[in-house]
Amino acid sequence: MILIGTSGSSKCDWELIQDNRKVLTLSSSGINPYFHTEDIIEISIRSLGDLLKYIEEIEVVFFYGSGCSSKKLQNIVQRALNQVFIKSHIYVNHDIVAAAFATYEGTSNFTCLMGTGANSCFFDGDIVRQEVPGIDYVLGDEGSGAYFGKILLQSFLRKQLPDEIAADFEETYSLDIHDILQNVYMKPFANVYLASFAQFIHKHKDHPFFRVMLKDGIRKYVEIYLECFPDHKNHAVHFVGSIPYFFEDILKEILVEKEIELGKIIKEPIEQLVQYHINKHFTTK
Repeated sequence: MILIGTSGSSKCDWELIQDNRKVLTLSSSGINPYFHTEDIIEISIRSLGDLLKYIEEIEVVFFYGSGCSSKKLQNIVQRALNQVFIKSHIYVNHDIVAAAFATYEGTSNFTCLMGTGANSCFFDGDIVRQEVPGIDYVLGDEGSGAYFGKILLQSFLRKQLPDEIAADFEETYSLDIHDILQNVYMKPFANVYLASFAQFIHKHKDHPFFRVMLKDGIRKYVEIYLECFPDHKNHAVHFVGSIPYFFEDILKEILVEKEIELGKIIKEPIEQLVQYHINKHFTTK
């Protein structure tokens, strides 16, 4: 029995599989060692009541999460998982690795992750290689949900939104500058808060103001996270996350402009990641 978890900063998806079949599908709050302590992570996992009855049977836990980019950060998550799954072998890796596995189809390709945060890699079936590291929402994450949420809030606070958009924003959220600054600077998980406004952007995505914002942000993502690979035009490029999923038409425009071959677009990597592990650990036996 194998447990697979893949987490962004906003949400964590879990699949329990045994003998080439799914046993249980669950979701919990996001797990990110930059923002969550071992205790918080353990509490989050223990909240998955239906999973706990299988603890004695789970042999291996594969966890892939945002923020798990170094051994030190991976160890925070691993220690929390060890407190719950005391009889299991635990493997922790970065969420970009999950995205690479989920999009792998037997040939080398690039994988771009655009959710709450942003990242990219090249995977040849053996090694996941990055050129530009993910540096999170304060220093980077261009093209991510948090990035677009930040641009939206900046525009609102600076009174740069078109009148009809500003009116709908005020009616939808009832926020003033003090509410926004408190959520961004004083409360935890500011990146998740910023990314939550992607829903509002999607609602108005055909408005010229947001078309320009989205094109500029996605173009910037491609220039930073994809064009850093010298051979980025020699392989298909797959995209994982809510941003490419919900703004697919704009993404395609930018890729055509850049003469880049689009592979597949996946909103959540968990289903394809499960199939990758089934192929690797079950069907080969």
